[in-house]
Parts: sequence; structure tokens; C-alpha cells
Amino acid sequence: MSWVERIAGISLISMLVFNAAGASAQTVQSKPIRFVTSAVGSSSDLSARVIAQALGGTGAQSVVVDNRAIVAIETAAKAAPDGHTLLVYGSPLWLAPFLRSNPSWDVWRDFSPVTLAIRSPNVLVVHPSVAVKTVKELIALARARPGELNYGSGSSGSSTHLAAELFKSMAGVNIVRIPYKGVGQALGDAIAGQVQVIMPNTGAAMVHVKSGRLRGLAVASAEPSVLAPGLPTVAASGVPGYEAVAMSGFFVPVRTSQALIDRLNRDIVRILNQPDSREKFFNAGGEPVGDSPKEFAAKIKGEMLRMGNVIRETGIREE
Repeated sequence: MSWVERIAGISLISMLVFNAAGASAQTVQSKPIRFVTSAVGSSSDLSARVIAQALGGTGAQSVVVDNRAIVAIETAAKAAPDGHTLLVYGSPLWLAPFLRSNPSWDVWRDFSPVTLAIRSPNVLVVHPSVAVKTVKELIALARARPGELNYGSGSSGSSTHLAAELFKSMAGVNIVRIPYKGVGQALGDAIAGQVQVIMPNTGAAMVHVKSGRLRGLAVASAEPSVLAPGLPTVAASGVPGYEAVAMSGFFVPVRTSQALIDRLNRDIVRILNQPDSREKFFNAGGEPVGDSPKEFAAKIKGEMLRMGNVIRETGIREE
């Protein structure tokens, strides 16, 4: 089972002793709890595994982390709304209507949010050869030399791509995109000086900022982030209202009862607030959150509005 991790769980036992309609209790050992998520190594995969590991203890309930890339969304949408299958995913789930024609899923039609697990702000960084030390200086340089600066990004619709296009739109600058298949390749060329600007997430950016291989100008969260110590926000550095943060959270099939959603929320949020779980997330460049279903839904709607507008304006389509 190269893409499945089975771990014993304890905390979710109590939430599975009743069905969605509140009828007779069911046996918790009847089938494992399954966290369906994206590729191994993604932030969603990290969320799934940290929570699954924290549920271990007695062997009374098995937990499966099932990595299925983009197919995870369709798999979870078709699952029974009984609390045994949770989707752990990020922005492709709610930005799909803007990036592709007729996606087979809809975040509101097919799913109910449980909680935002982690967020990882993008960081605006430049190669040290670029003669700027602040966001305002970068904007001034880009306006003085329109189309001469470039930025590297991952695939179309990726976090690094959307963060940079949002910055260009809100700052009113023309910086040319250099696309890569993955952010790792783009980051490597940025370190080598072949790309001048890049906006990776904190987990990928800060190790190179701290080493001096890249110069950090600002973090893209609404407030200063402990993940990017010493960096001001983009919003406070000349682009008011700017925010670009990768998010990953837990969802259940849409017909899941509210009582079951609330129980899942309590169990997962409790784990997210545990010191050892928080340390694992911080070490990986992610900030654990743990909010209510309504708060998570509001964050998704805000990102759909902000990123949806820039996707429409620039004509970005998923590759």
C-alpha cells in the first residue's frame, strides 16, 4: 500500500456511534475512517497525516490516508455522508469553476466545510541582484521598466501563479510570467538568478530568505506571520488589501448531518491546537488554524471573490 497509511484512531469513535438521521447506533469498527486527499507531500497531505497520527492510540478505529491527487474530490463527493470519509483539500476544490470548463464538482453543491486546518502565506521575494529592498521599490522599478522584470511560477492556477497575478493587478505593474511545471523548478531558477521575482509559500521561501540566497520583501498574509519573521505584509507595504494565502481544510459530503459536522469539527480543532501538532505544522511552513464551519466557509467565499476576479481578468485556464 504505497499511497495509503493506516493508523489507529481514538478521538473519532464517539462521533460514529450514530447515523446522520439519528437512528440506531452503528459499530465504529465497521469500516475505517478515510481521509481522501491530494498528492503525497502537499499541504493537504500534511494536514491529513498530522491529524491521523494524532488520532492513534488504542486501535479501536482505523484511519486511512488515501492520496488520490485531483481525483480525490470526485471520490469524496460520491462517498456516503456518514462521517467515515472526509476530503482534505485546498484551493483547486473551490477555484475550479474559474479555471476549467464544467468541472464535475462544486464546493457548495457537493461538500460541507468542517474546518480550515492550515494556511501558508505566499512570500514576495526577489533575487539579490534585483536592486530593491521593499515592495514600494519593486513597484517603482516595475513601473519604470514595464515588461522587463519577470517572475517564476508553477503551473497555471497554482498558488505562486495566482499570488503574482493578483499582485500585478493590485499594484498596477507589468511583470512577465515565466511558467514552470512545478514551483521547485521555478524556485531553483530564482535562486540561480534566471528569475527575478517569485512568490512561493513560506515553507518553500523562508529557508532561502534566511540563507541570503533570496531577498524577502513582504509576506502576503493579512497580518504579519510568525512563519515569516521580520517581514512586513504586502498590504502594509504599498498594496492595501492584498492577501494571498494557500489554505487546506477538511470537508464532508454535503448531506452529512450538522451534528456530525460539529463533532468532527471539535475533534479536529482539538488536535490542531495540541502543541506537538502545531510544531509539526510550523516546521513544515504551515500555520495551524482550526475554525468553525461557518468561518471556514466565509474564508473560501472571500478567496473565490478575490482570486476569481483576477482569474477572469487575466484569462487564466488550468493546464
